[in-house]
Amino acid sequence: MENYGPSTYGDTIAEVYDNIYQYVNPDMIERLYECAPNGQVFELGIGTGRIAIPLLNRGINIDGIDSSAAMIEKLKTKLNGRHIGLQIGDFSKFKTVKKYDLIYIVFNTLYGLLTQEDQMNCFRCVSDALKPKGRFVIEGFVPDVTRFDRGQTIRTDEIETNLVQLECSKHDLINQRVDSQIIRITENGIKLIPVNVRYVWPSELNLMAKITGFELSERWSNWKKDNFNSDSLSHISIYEKAKNG
Repeated sequence: MENYGPSTYGDTIAEVYDNIYQYVNPDMIERLYECAPNGQVFELGIGTGRIAIPLLNRGINIDGIDSSAAMIEKLKTKLNGRHIGLQIGDFSKFKTVKKYDLIYIVFNTLYGLLTQEDQMNCFRCVSDALKPKGRFVIEGFVPDVTRFDRGQTIRTDEIETNLVQLECSKHDLINQRVDSQIIRITENGIKLIPVNVRYVWPSELNLMAKITGFELSERWSNWKKDNFNSDSLSHISIYEKAKNG
């Protein structure tokens, strides 16, 4: 898509984001809390704070970065939102003054970095920002290329009495890219939300981690810690800085 940049998705969806994604998985909050119960935590792609604020309310010291100023402004309006240290910027090239016990990126947000080089640079930035025994937690979907027919798909995500939400996507198999439009149709009109991703296979993530000084500690299918296997649709991957890294 022409003119699509790091902040495009967030800037476009900010006004409706919390309406679309109201549910916060309590198991996610619990697992992230367990990774750093008394530590310093940093979120990549912090958005409107739907994960950060529940952790803050648990007593976690949390900072974060997002590429979208519109999303950050939404976060600042929330109760306790201004108690979070915030950066606006690209999380493939961020720097922090503090060192953290945990850095996490959830909801497939790593895939929003659209090249392998940028995704590896993210790992490098995380390594620089973590304490020696720090952890990097990634949540992502396991790619399913069979959902595309001749490199494209149209699906219905939601139907309500006053809303229809569709997703139209094109798949670039060679570059592992999916370019989509989320189309929200309401009585007030039509809203287009562009979202582009470069998906990553779990094995590819492990290689990125190894190259940048991490090693896989655990991998689950979900936040309940179910075993990861060939039938898993998603993964929670926990990386630690390598002992010789």
